[in-house]
Amino acid sequence: MQTFPLDGRWFNLELSVSCGQAFRWRKYGNTWYAPSPYGENVVWKIQQEKDLLRYDGMSERELIHYFSLDHNLAGILSSIDRDPLIHDATSRWRGLRIMRQDPWECLISYICSSCANIPGIQMRIENLAKKYGTKIVCDNKPFYSFPSPETIADAPVCDIRTCKVGYRDTYICKAAAMASENPSWQTNIRDLPYLEAQKKLRELDGVGPKVADCVLLFAFEKLEAVPVDVWIERILRTKYLGGEKKLAYAKAGAYAREHFGMFAGYAQEYLFASRELISRKGE
Repeated sequence: MQTFPLDGRWFNLELSVSCGQAFRWRKYGNTWYAPSPYGENVVWKIQQEKDLLRYDGMSERELIHYFSLDHNLAGILSSIDRDPLIHDATSRWRGLRIMRQDPWECLISYICSSCANIPGIQMRIENLAKKYGTKIVCDNKPFYSFPSPETIADAPVCDIRTCKVGYRDTYICKAAAMASENPSWQTNIRDLPYLEAQKKLRELDGVGPKVADCVLLFAFEKLEAVPVDVWIERILRTKYLGGEKKLAYAKAGAYAREHFGMFAGYAQEYLFASRELISRKGE
C-alpha cells in the first residue's frame, strides 16, 4: 500500500466515511473498502494510523480530491465556530470532512434515500450495482462498480423495480435519461450559483430540496448547502431560534447560512454528528 502523511488532527477517516454522507464504504479489519467512484473497475482500500494514511487502488491525486484533503479544515472550523453548541461539535468530531463524491452516483444515492434509513439506502444502491455494474473481486471480497447513466437508462422500469427501490424506480430512470442525454449536466450544475443549482436539480422528479442540497454539498462542493432533516430542523428550532413551530425548510437553511456563513454545510455536518448528544443532554 502507498502512504500519505498528514496531520491526523484534521482528518478522521472513520468519521468521514461512516457519518452518512456516502453509502458504499465497508470496513474489514482496520481497512475501509469502496469501489472507485470514478468509473474504473477497481476497489479503493484505505486505512489510517494517526498521521499516516495507507491506501491502494487510487492515486494520490484521487485521495486528496475525494477526501477534500486540500480543504483548509482548521480555517473552515474556525469560521463556523460561532456559538457554544457548534464549538463543542467541532471540538468533539474534529477531522470529519465533507467528501467530493461522484455527482451521478451521489444523485442516485440520495434519490434512494427518501423515506429510508442508512441500511435501506445501502441495500438499494448495492442492488443496483449488483444488477447493472461490474463485479470486482478484491481481497477475496466481491464489490460492484456503480452503473453508468446509459446502462440504467436502457433498462426497463420493471427491471429497476427488482432492485427493491420501490416507487423510486421511475425517478431513477428519469434521472438516468437526463444524465445520458445531457453529458454536460454536471458542469452546468457546478457552474451555477447555489440557489440556482438547487432549483435546477429540483426539476428532476424525486428530487426535493433536501435531496438537492445533499447532492450539492456532497458532490458539487456547494459548501453553503444545508440539508435539513428532522434532526437539523429540531436543533435549529430549539437550540438557535427558540421556537416551537416546525421550521420551513427554506427558512431553516437560510438561517444556517446567515449564522454560520459560507461553510454552513460543514456546520450542518458537525451538528448532525452531535445530534444524539445534543438531544440527550438538552444543551
